[in-house]
Amino acid sequence: MEITYASPSAGDLTYPSFTSSGASSMPTRPVKIIPLQHPDATSYGSSGGFVSSSSSSSFWSNSLFSGWWGKIKGMTFMDWIEMFLPCCRWIRTYRWREYFQVDLMAGTTVGIMLVPQAMSYAKLAGLEPIYGLYSGFVPIFIYAIFGSSRQLAIGPVALVSLLVSNVLSAIADSSDALYTELAILLALMVGILECIMGLLRLGWLIRFISHSVISGFTTASAIVIALSQAKYFLGYEIDRSSEIVPIIKSIISGADEFSWPPFVMGSIILAILQTMKHLGKSRKHLRFLRAMGPLTAVVLGTTFIKIYHPSSITLVGDIPQGLPSFSIPTSFQYVKSLIPTAFLITGVAILESVGIAKALAAKNGYELDSNQELFGLGVSNIFGSFFSSYPTTGSFSRSAVNHESGAKTGLSGIITGIIMGCALLFLTPLFEYIPQCALAAIVVSAVISLVDYEEAIFLWGVDKKDFLLWTVTTTTTLFLGIEIGVLVGVGVSLAFVIHESANPHIAVLGRLPGTTVYRNIQQYPEAYTYNGIVIVRIDAPIYFANISYIKDRLREYEVVVDKSTRRGPEVERIYFVILEMAPVTYIDSSAVQALKDLHHEYKSRDIQIAISNPNREVLLTLSKSGVVELIGKEWYFVRVHDAVQVCLQHVQSIKEASKASDPSPEEKPSFFQRLLKQRGEDSLVAELESGNNTPSDLIHGDPHLEPLLFRNS
Repeated sequence: MEITYASPSAGDLTYPSFTSSGASSMPTRPVKIIPLQHPDATSYGSSGGFVSSSSSSSFWSNSLFSGWWGKIKGMTFMDWIEMFLPCCRWIRTYRWREYFQVDLMAGTTVGIMLVPQAMSYAKLAGLEPIYGLYSGFVPIFIYAIFGSSRQLAIGPVALVSLLVSNVLSAIADSSDALYTELAILLALMVGILECIMGLLRLGWLIRFISHSVISGFTTASAIVIALSQAKYFLGYEIDRSSEIVPIIKSIISGADEFSWPPFVMGSIILAILQTMKHLGKSRKHLRFLRAMGPLTAVVLGTTFIKIYHPSSITLVGDIPQGLPSFSIPTSFQYVKSLIPTAFLITGVAILESVGIAKALAAKNGYELDSNQELFGLGVSNIFGSFFSSYPTTGSFSRSAVNHESGAKTGLSGIITGIIMGCALLFLTPLFEYIPQCALAAIVVSAVISLVDYEEAIFLWGVDKKDFLLWTVTTTTTLFLGIEIGVLVGVGVSLAFVIHESANPHIAVLGRLPGTTVYRNIQQYPEAYTYNGIVIVRIDAPIYFANISYIKDRLREYEVVVDKSTRRGPEVERIYFVILEMAPVTYIDSSAVQALKDLHHEYKSRDIQIAISNPNREVLLTLSKSGVVELIGKEWYFVRVHDAVQVCLQHVQSIKEASKASDPSPEEKPSFFQRLLKQRGEDSLVAELESGNNTPSDLIHGDPHLEPLLFRNS
């Protein structure tokens, strides 16, 4: 509801140069503004409304945990069961006739894909192939119970395998039993970290890593992974490293030991895999080829070995038969050296697995809690470590195949686990003749899609800053190693966040012609400003890190005259600074103190601050700190237009007071001139307030008085 009254702030400002008798007799033009409701600093309702100090609201109504506590109180017994066992959600609503067939097909398809991939990724991690099969067995069953995603396919993945190899190779030789023990211990540590982050709901921390960093990191890692598999193609050993330079030097130095047979076989199998992957993606009726690719590579390679028995091609060798036995991880004295890698793998799990799981949940029409998902991944890693598994997480390629195959529930994961169990029980004797170059081709084919050069091209055209971030992360990961690459990428990403936060966008606003809407004059050149008034919008929270920048910019606006069209009474300097605070979501104590200092600084130069549209939390903070009383309640407004009306009224009074102090006879308007001018003003303002885009002022009125509202008759 709008009310009409004469602005009570008319007499609050004192201008030493305007203390003549003429100024005191100037009439005050009534203006129509929406009154701003000020809070009682002693009490504030939890629902966002202002309440009396005698309210019975408890501490919890203002607590950060109030929403969480209310949710817990409203949970039923079945809600508690589903929270700890998310599988109950799809078990209760399972439709056997509709879902079982597609879950069976999807689980079988992923299982066929996982068997050769698991062995390949175990070799990448520096482990025996059997540990890849173990990692694709127990964790799958555990995740089906505790995981909340119904399509995510977990197990060994290339990036985690590279991280495991990178850290463990610096501690022990891959042929030592200690190497395997540390890999299993690492799975336990990763699982504990994931569970802790899930229970404490800390998954939001990963949001500070930008997509550019993730893309650059995975691109560099994919290149390193592909080069690390070159030894199986070339037929000779190369140095194990997470940096590209030592690998390339090793490849070049051993070139005289090059062997043609593994190179030809590996290249042919890689070409077949890429062809099948392309056909599976591009043609819907052939999409089964994408999942059949790894199995086809293994079958072709094994068949060739069984027929021709080439001595120059190395084989996987003997693989133990049977399911993994229960054992507790050992070598806890190495925990301290494994902590950084455990955190890094946990970060990869959040970025890759949770991101994929949320995307698949959205496509399949159900909600997914990222923290609960992280807890499910952690439990699967903990239990997996008790059965000789190294760290596992969600696979992008297998999850995509699972979704494309029509998986509806976690039953597809259970079926995949059953296939892995059958492979461990019955098929391991056949795996002895798999050529190493075939497994290497599977790894290379899987990581080629991770080389995200298209993202770099996109970023170059859209945002050079993000392209720089992508380039820095990729380069440092390639040449300085994975850990340093991640640290540099995250550091630069956080530096950009801090820079943007400490240097927020601040806009000078102007009025769009024929409206009461105020917009950025840089974006809307047709918007006009008013003499003696600066309208500034701060597009960020105000806190200790950016308050100095904001104060500096506000001082600049006093002396730097914008190039927009200016209206209103012609005065020589700025008398009012209007702060549009609608985008300001938060203000801290440092900013409050700086605002007080700014007010005193302005007051010494006869400049008044006016504040428009602060939100409830900001207004409460200003009220508690005394800033509302310091500036004056009458200088807080609901709309920018209200503030402009009041401020322009004062500017007009100041202008007329200066004229009245020493008017020349020829400048004094006659009675009829004053009457005609007033009628023009009243007509103009009435048209503006009604939203007329072509006010008569543009034809015959005085534009200086445009925002003033009509005089009560």
